Amino acid sequence: VLHGASALVVGASRGIGEAVARSLAAAGARVYVAARSIDILRGIAEDIGGKALSMDLLNPSSVSTALDQLTDDLASAPDIVVNAAGIFQIASVTDTPLKVFEEAWATNLRGPFMVLRSLLPSMIARGSGTVVTVGSVADSKPFPGNAAYSSAKYGLRGFHEVMVEELRGSGVRSCLIAPAATDTALWDPIDPDANPKLPDRAQMLRPVDIAKAVVFVCSLPTDVQVPVLAIERC
Repeated sequence: VLHGASALVVGASRGIGEAVARSLAAAGARVYVAARSIDILRGIAEDIGGKALSMDLLNPSSVSTALDQLTDDLASAPDIVVNAAGIFQIASVTDTPLKVFEEAWATNLRGPFMVLRSLLPSMIARGSGTVVTVGSVADSKPFPGNAAYSSAKYGLRGFHEVMVEELRGSGVRSCLIAPAATDTALWDPIDPDANPKLPDRAQMLRPVDIAKAVVFVCSLPTDVQVPVLAIERC
């Protein structure tokens, strides 16, 4: 369904991003995978016939370098841009260090902004493209202990909604996918006994569930967009 399309997946070294990259490639897209973990990325890129880009969202110059490599290789912006990077930590407001808060915002909000600020001009000039932003149920519902992550995701939803309006009529479409809790490595450091109100990982969504949704929205007719797609277990 996506044969001939090019795609960038940011945050593709694990979890949702990796599943998205693999699913887009299986659908026929040529996928560029970006993240800090370049050794892991190279293995994924080899598996899917894609290309790995070293990108540290905490370092703006690293983002710029990776995007320059991407656009030089394609001679344009990709057809599909998926921002799936995210960091997550459970802590109350009073127990959240400033560095943790700033890194959550830099990764979860500033990162997508930097990527799209760079790539959107070419997509708009071309008159086509699909932007997919991976949000969260925490972008519209507050959870105790989620100050850094949730506030960044609330901001990401606002950023996406502005993009929808700014891109209207340009031929470039934007979708926010907001999944409920998803079983990824982000949960590994969190002690369930110390956080009994957290969902059981066995009952969470799987990364492939979100990946299938990404392929779905990218496969729609080019004059159709899904501004927001919420995903949860039934």
